[in-house]
Amino acid sequence: MRSVIVDCAIYRDGHRTEGPQDFSDALAEARAAGGFVWIGLHEPTEKEFDHVTQEFALHPLAVEDALKAHQRPKLEVYDDSLFLVLKPVVYEPKSDTVSSGEVMVFLGNSFVVTVRHGEGSPLAAVRRRLEDEPEMLAKGPTSVVYAIADATVDHYLDVATELQTDLEELEAEVFSPDGGGSRHIASRIYTFKRQVLEFRRSTGPLAPPLSRLAGTGAFGSPLPFVNDKARPFFRDVSDHLARVNESVEGLDRLVSDILSAHLAQMSVRQNDDMRKISAWAAMAAVPTMIAGVYGMNFDHMPELRWTWSYPAVIALMAALEVSLYRLFKRRGWL
Repeated sequence: MRSVIVDCAIYRDGHRTEGPQDFSDALAEARAAGGFVWIGLHEPTEKEFDHVTQEFALHPLAVEDALKAHQRPKLEVYDDSLFLVLKPVVYEPKSDTVSSGEVMVFLGNSFVVTVRHGEGSPLAAVRRRLEDEPEMLAKGPTSVVYAIADATVDHYLDVATELQTDLEELEAEVFSPDGGGSRHIASRIYTFKRQVLEFRRSTGPLAPPLSRLAGTGAFGSPLPFVNDKARPFFRDVSDHLARVNESVEGLDRLVSDILSAHLAQMSVRQNDDMRKISAWAAMAAVPTMIAGVYGMNFDHMPELRWTWSYPAVIALMAALEVSLYRLFKRRGWL
């Protein structure tokens, strides 16, 4: 069990104190002192999580979601705890890809249990930042939920900025004189759209849970275990998330427009190629037709016995070819 426990500590009056190793003793001590216990776990198995489930009376449905992962961002209210799912995202600059992890947060009476899946967005930095802000930490377990949500959404803003930069580079390549004709540009646009979709799956569903935590949603009763003084902080996080979702919507629309523009460019290029092919085919058809006429084996044909017939026919072909070339050039076909 110790292998999956990232950190475990009791917090009293905004300061960390090391408590008993046993969860039940730590929880009892935290409640007696008016503090709370925060336990951080990383990808526990069902057997490893059983002890936590029993000691903190976690709901079996929430436990199942926390163990299986692959959940959408959501907020569930149970009798003895709240269950919040967040999906932190990680941007890989070398491959220009977006990957997501998961953080499950159980919030109850004097306890917070966090379960993390994936390597992205470790919570150690969040814990250190909170421990450096005792006034915030003194607000109780709600401060932990706020700090995790705030760090997750702030990182969303960074990822949105990185994606915006990638989109500008892709846009410049599509509309460059030669870049739009690359055979790989369509696949790059489609790959970028998949990254935006992956990002959208993490940010979009998180808006209703944050609205509920901020007390601004269409829900009547206030949430249990949430400190009323923390609601303004959740509103600030919700505002930041709204900015992120607006950026994601803009990215999605722009990449769709870029794909449409690229396809239109390809269609125009194909039309130009077809016109050039048609023009050259027409120029080749004229001498072929004249040569075909004089290639027929008839006795009585005009100018067969004329000394200048061959140069005259060649000159006629050349004159027609020059006329067609100038006509097609003037119309932009060549």
